[in-house]
Amino acid sequence: MKPEEEDILERPIPLDEDQAERVRLRIRRKVPGRRLDKYLHARFPRLSRTTLQRLIRQGAVTVNGQPTKPSDEVNGGDLIELVIPPPEPREVVPEPIPLDIVYEDEYLLALNKPAGIICHPAHGEQTGTLVNGLVYYANQLSHGEDPFRPGIVHRLDKNTTGIMLVAKTDEAHWRLALQFERRTTEKTYLAIVHGNPHFDGDTINAPIGVHPVVREKFAVMVRANRIDVAKEAVTVYEVLERYDGYALVKLMPKTGRTHQLRVHMSYIKHPIVGDTMYGGRTLSEFDILGRGSVEPIFAHQALHAWKIRFRHPILEKPMELEAPIPPAFKRAVNLLRSQTGA
Repeated sequence: MKPEEEDILERPIPLDEDQAERVRLRIRRKVPGRRLDKYLHARFPRLSRTTLQRLIRQGAVTVNGQPTKPSDEVNGGDLIELVIPPPEPREVVPEPIPLDIVYEDEYLLALNKPAGIICHPAHGEQTGTLVNGLVYYANQLSHGEDPFRPGIVHRLDKNTTGIMLVAKTDEAHWRLALQFERRTTEKTYLAIVHGNPHFDGDTINAPIGVHPVVREKFAVMVRANRIDVAKEAVTVYEVLERYDGYALVKLMPKTGRTHQLRVHMSYIKHPIVGDTMYGGRTLSEFDILGRGSVEPIFAHQALHAWKIRFRHPILEKPMELEAPIPPAFKRAVNLLRSQTGA
């Protein structure tokens, strides 16, 4: 556990007597092996386990009138009493963040996401995200299931550029979300990868789960067969151009797992340039030409969400939208072409 996480767990939660809610629970049946914090999280899903652990440690939760610990097991017949703080304010702060709008009508908009910005806040105080800019820009956004993600139907990684759809109305949101769920949307990415893939095109069908050691990463888990460990992940790739030691590829994900394209390309030994998390290396003019600047052309993965095809959620017409390729990506491709004479 990180020091800042330990500090959070020790910090008491303010409990206003006028706003806090007092709850009594009598466990009617046996729940063998169930930890108290997990049991309460299942009963009160709006409260995170960290919040519940803090409440338990500060004595706001008792079992049979006695103080307890988060890891204590609950038993049939136990009386649990707890004080629940009021819900935190759930408002996203509007900010005048520049947005590159590719398409807009009264139901949805599409933007070209730059690198270095995350899609939505993780909590009400966080700023500097696309959602903060969207709340400032748009008169209306869909509500969705999370108050910190208004309008967000799908996401791109912080350092992935390209096309993103945003819903303005709740109907447009659920209709778009259904298309993503049924995999009827078609997304096309461009990437510069290390090496030259053996095939001109192929399908990568390899399940992805959370990395067993580094929790911020994901990994192909070829031996996993539990749905909570790994989920189906399928990517189709096509080599567009080959260079000396690099290739420009088109990537078409058929599923939408976190970091899917980055993990899959690393899995086949052709990591995306600049993706240091998954084995990629930065790329400079000197790396390509043997002369010139050693500064990285881009300080992030060379991955761009280029096109998306879908059916308009309200007008029912087929649509294809495209995000312009970033200048740094174009520059890298032109340098690679000049080096190979492509």
